[in-house]
Amino acid sequence: MAASPSLQPQLCFTDAPPAAQDVARGVTRLFFHRDTFALCEVPLPNGRRADMMGIDSDGLITIVEIKVSRADLMGDCKWLDYLGYCDRFFWAVPGGFDLTPFETDAFHPELCGLLVADRYEAAVIREAPLRKLPPPRRKAETLRFARRAARRLVGDLDPTLSGFG
Repeated sequence: MAASPSLQPQLCFTDAPPAAQDVARGVTRLFFHRDTFALCEVPLPNGRRADMMGIDSDGLITIVEIKVSRADLMGDCKWLDYLGYCDRFFWAVPGGFDLTPFETDAFHPELCGLLVADRYEAAVIREAPLRKLPPPRRKAETLRFARRAARRLVGDLDPTLSGFG
């Protein structure tokens, strides 16, 4: 009888600072309580990669960009490229992070929500406004999300398949 494959899930942000892993865990817990389920490190068709992408029971898609340092935040000029792939967009940062940049015109507070998270929970500082995706984009993104989630599950059940597709 062959050995059972490892059922250990692939970890998110394995090459990121522990603070980013903690923020992702806290956001995941918040989303769970909101009936939203997320994947981490999701490639987008435009070549960008969302830190987290979640889908709720109404099929609404949320993208979360995690920042754990001011330098990383201030150097991020690509986040507007995510807005065409989600209904809601949040920034997520650890506790103690200076939140004042998120109120400036450069970070368009009218377009973004704001979360503060640790490894146990996340608090909504500002709810993300809803900007519904056009139906064809929603269908394409929902299908991509479902297939990516299934592909990751297959990789968790049989690690020899995780590099395919």
